[in-house]
Amino acid sequence: MEKDHSGLETLELFANAPHFNKWLFENISPYCQGNILEIGSGIGNISKLLLQQNLPVTLSDLRKDYCEQLRLLFGQNRNLQNILQIDLSLPDFENVYAKLLHQFDTVIALNVVEHIEDDKLVINNCRKLLKPNGRVIILVPAFMKLYNSFDKELGHFRRYNKKNLGRLIQTQQLKIVMMEYFNCAGILGWWFTGSVLKKKIIPGNQLAIYEKMVPLFRLIDKLLMKRIGLSVIVVASG
Repeated sequence: MEKDHSGLETLELFANAPHFNKWLFENISPYCQGNILEIGSGIGNISKLLLQQNLPVTLSDLRKDYCEQLRLLFGQNRNLQNILQIDLSLPDFENVYAKLLHQFDTVIALNVVEHIEDDKLVINNCRKLLKPNGRVIILVPAFMKLYNSFDKELGHFRRYNKKNLGRLIQTQQLKIVMMEYFNCAGILGWWFTGSVLKKKIIPGNQLAIYEKMVPLFRLIDKLLMKRIGLSVIVVASG
């Protein structure tokens, strides 16, 4: 597997954005319950917050190097149950990961689904990991009109809206508990830097400025009642 240079650089940038990470986590944490599996943990930007909740957490990633880094970071954490290498795109997922089926109360996949061409397969495989009445929490980039050089560099196949994401979820025998947009203020910067300037990686200085303004951006999402955003979050039950 090739090195994920652009993905790693982006993850490292967001590792230095604790206010943004906390804001994102606060949007999903009310739905985290029981035995938790995080798919696509990367270098642990959200994992760190999950492990502070005093719930049993299993971390995972497609890439072996990320799994090794997660072990270095969190291997001694008392809430960590395991660190696994998981590929959600495998057609024979049930056979490869038979021991994981129906083991988790909550499966979290943030910025994962858009990286895999067969998104129906991804959602279906997530569902197979859930215990009865378990929940899957998914965050994906929003609005195909915003698809630009950032998406291409990061290996995104598509962006979503609430309508087509909801349809995708429901076709896989899941019931929607909550669905909302997130991070309205990020739209302008993403569009200008990726679509107009054609940058391939989010500039670090731009993200640093954004990080300082997170309190204002939180307020904007509240005032707009999360009707639009750079991402869309869905929580669904099995």
